[in-house]
Amino acid sequence: METLHIIGGGMAGSEAAWQAAELGVPVVLHEMRPAVGTFAHRTGHFAEMVCSNSFRSDDDERNAVGLLHWEMRAAKGLVMEMASRHRLPAGGALAVDRDPFAEAVTERLLSHPLISVDYGEVSDLPKDGHWIIATGPLTSGALAQSIRVETGADALAFFDAIAPIVYAESIDMSVAWLQSRYDKGETEEEQRAYINCPMDKAQYEAFIDALLAADKTEFHEGETAGYFDGCLPIEVMAERGRETLRFGPMKPVGLTNPHSDKKPYAVVQLRRDNKLGTLYNIVGFQTKMKYSAQTTVFKMIPGLETASFARLGGIHRNTFLNSPTLLDEQMRLKSRPNIRFAGQVTGVEGYVESAAMGLLAGRMAAAEMLGRTLPPPPPETAMGALVTHITGGAEAKTFQPMNVNFGLFPPIDAKGGRRGRKDRYKAYTDRAKDAFQAWLSA
Repeated sequence: METLHIIGGGMAGSEAAWQAAELGVPVVLHEMRPAVGTFAHRTGHFAEMVCSNSFRSDDDERNAVGLLHWEMRAAKGLVMEMASRHRLPAGGALAVDRDPFAEAVTERLLSHPLISVDYGEVSDLPKDGHWIIATGPLTSGALAQSIRVETGADALAFFDAIAPIVYAESIDMSVAWLQSRYDKGETEEEQRAYINCPMDKAQYEAFIDALLAADKTEFHEGETAGYFDGCLPIEVMAERGRETLRFGPMKPVGLTNPHSDKKPYAVVQLRRDNKLGTLYNIVGFQTKMKYSAQTTVFKMIPGLETASFARLGGIHRNTFLNSPTLLDEQMRLKSRPNIRFAGQVTGVEGYVESAAMGLLAGRMAAAEMLGRTLPPPPPETAMGALVTHITGGAEAKTFQPMNVNFGLFPPIDAKGGRRGRKDRYKAYTDRAKDAFQAWLSA
């Protein structure tokens, strides 16, 4: 039996390795960490979470990412199994205790009889054999250059910014309070999954002024900062207008301050980052401010005046392919069909989307090696909508990283007139689940 080689042990590579091995195909997982580090990673574990600890909404009836969770669970995905096992209270979202999660994924992969690991950097595109490249946003410079030479097109670049993490014990709870927006969640723990720090108008205006004036990270010559909208640094949002943050991550809706009758003008939310509840990350506060500026500016937030930071924010380059021009519907490189790509390097955005593309690439590669062809899932499914988008559905000239969303799905026929949004989303997910189950069975 031939061996499937996978480069990259992030979400996509881990899921691809698991799926292929479960189908009976031997796998070698090539991972450069910990021998070769990156700006964002702290460990050598597989599936390490670096940008956030949230898998976003777990609502599989009215949310596209929740539907993607459902599909991955139906396909016996390793990433979703471990995420559910190590989940933290987060209202209606699926937040994960990131270190135990990565450790559990690593342990399962290392203990699989058909998976072996080669620790070391792969710097050139392989010429023969079966390969999946799942190197994510931090593809090594040498491999990225090899990809550019082969494709004849520059890999596009944007920058992912990382949000800071605060020690819970350093937050002033006489000012802040525990509450999920609109009290979302089935249990009291879920309904109290966020710490909220209120600002009045004067505090908000002073915060915006400090944010705009703070020292920022400079880019190297030749680099451009084309940010992905879902991961914008707060300073970039603030530069777009003084009220932008107040209508974004700092919106004061769905929350009741128990310390005051006065409605807050803006609210900073922190989400639990580990099971012990000792760490909280500042939601939506990805930043490119220099470290010294971060501590000064963030301590202006009411309740965080004496905050201690477990990690400050940062910024890193993200590389991805112009996939609509380069990949076929099997996620293979058209010029070298022995190579598939998976994960963020294909132009999907988010942990779940990356893992889902790894799941597909692993299954497609294994099927091909076993003498079969696995068609992509129907476009009515979340996975199918994503893979259709990146392999030809998107406009190549304006191609940008994309989260899963209902705008990627074929429209629902609204019989009997226009449906309300909730009913329309439920119709999308009902249709998707039927189509995905049929695809899995076939």
